[in-house]
Amino acid sequence: MPLCMGCLNEIPAADSVCNVCGFDNSVKQTAPFLPFGTVLNNKYVVAKNLETNGESTRYLGYDKTNGNVLSIREFLPMGLFDRGEDETKLFVTPQDKEYFSQALEDFISYYETLNTLTDKAAMINILDIFTENNTAYVIEENDDLISFTEYVDHNGGHLEWDAARPLFMPIITLIENIHKAGIGHYAVSPSNLYVTSAGKLKLGGFSTENERKRGTMLKSQLYGGCAAPEQYLDNAPLDVATDIYGLTATLFYALTGNLPANAKEREKDARLLISTNTVKRLPPHVVTALANGLQMKSEARISDFDELRAQLSVASTVQAIQDEISRTASMTPIKKEIEGSTSKVNPTIVGLVATLVSLLIFAAIGLFWLPTNPLMGLFTNGSTVPATLAAPTEDWTGPVMADYSGKTLDEVKSSFQGTVKVSADGDYSDTVPKGQVISQEPAAGTAIAEAEPMLYVVISKGPQMVALPDIAGKSYTAAAEELTNLGFIAIQQVEYSDSVSEGKVIEYIDHKAADKIESGSEVTIKVSLGKQKTSSSSH
Repeated sequence: MPLCMGCLNEIPAADSVCNVCGFDNSVKQTAPFLPFGTVLNNKYVVAKNLETNGESTRYLGYDKTNGNVLSIREFLPMGLFDRGEDETKLFVTPQDKEYFSQALEDFISYYETLNTLTDKAAMINILDIFTENNTAYVIEENDDLISFTEYVDHNGGHLEWDAARPLFMPIITLIENIHKAGIGHYAVSPSNLYVTSAGKLKLGGFSTENERKRGTMLKSQLYGGCAAPEQYLDNAPLDVATDIYGLTATLFYALTGNLPANAKEREKDARLLISTNTVKRLPPHVVTALANGLQMKSEARISDFDELRAQLSVASTVQAIQDEISRTASMTPIKKEIEGSTSKVNPTIVGLVATLVSLLIFAAIGLFWLPTNPLMGLFTNGSTVPATLAAPTEDWTGPVMADYSGKTLDEVKSSFQGTVKVSADGDYSDTVPKGQVISQEPAAGTAIAEAEPMLYVVISKGPQMVALPDIAGKSYTAAAEELTNLGFIAIQQVEYSDSVSEGKVIEYIDHKAADKIESGSEVTIKVSLGKQKTSSSSH
């Protein structure tokens, strides 16, 4: 029986619509993608296109020799070739040939280098590399994987550090080994991580450096929130610190449930938005590592993988102190007198434990308040909100806390004579406009007895269900920025268009303007590659 090109399950010859996935097998796969059923290297059958970036496209595939389902990645640099309907071979114009050939060579070399790694347990495995149709193909495994975002959603929207640590340490080692081989990944993000049935993380989404920065001939694909600032600069050098930014941004997502703001946005406000409750449940050294790994300036960032691992680990001496405190706290009181003798706790030990406890307490406090603290200015709120002060008595004649409800943060800071702290998560509100204060602590009317009072405010994030703006005809950059400002994550998908000029938005995929969807959702938009050149017109 024939195979469904949507899921590779067998379907009756008389049927065109698959009863498993609903795919209509009577349709054609449009150029420039390979026609359904194309056989590569005499063994690999091409099914539907799964994803495309400026350098390559990935198809669902089938191995005729063993019946395995796999992925087929084809070097397909958009804008540098022609391929007509029902054709398999790429045609490259003379003016594009030199760059096409160099990019093809880089692509093959990149994957061959990946394939030389000795420890590939944490990456999507490469099964075959070959050239055909005037281009190159990489065959990758297609295990029973779920996306990392789906995994995090199934675990309550975020992971605890004890769960995240064993998942990420093999990924850190993999990226380290990739750099030792002379290449990088530069696209570590939740979108490129997958979880196996055994609960292990695997990394995919490999592309050459040409695809992971601005200023090359390829249409770059960067992942908002995870791409480092230098990746947005034309032909800026990428290095270990670039991948460390992506790693820590992805870990930030795993632990908080949210990505950091896009690096372009952080140029205006570099703070990382993280709630007090999240800070309290994470080990302080992990919060510090996140802050250091997400520094905007590359030279200020964690610069090597040993340092990253060290900052994500508790020093053995501190751990020993914590263990000793726990052991001491759980001991039962010693009976003072046994057969006429008196048992006493060694005062030296008591003094040592007390000193160690004090050191830990002061260290924890210092993490948030020392002037040298790397978190200062990065996290909007890293302390515990104090209990509400008692309401002023009738005898109180001093100042009281004003009501800041409905005020903007700038208005609060300009009028409040003290320190203002912001709850980083904020709250959605259908009644309080975005950017205005929903609630405050201490409450309005509370006596202000301190010389330097502290005010904690919760800022409205606006309605949770947000209407999609009309972005048709806008440039991808402008559309992505508008969507990001509304709290959405913009995903690009490209295709040719006879009516929309290159680089402009055609339409939403699966949505339309004015649809109300949850803030923070991924929104895929279709972007034009311009008119497709025909082989005849290219000669």
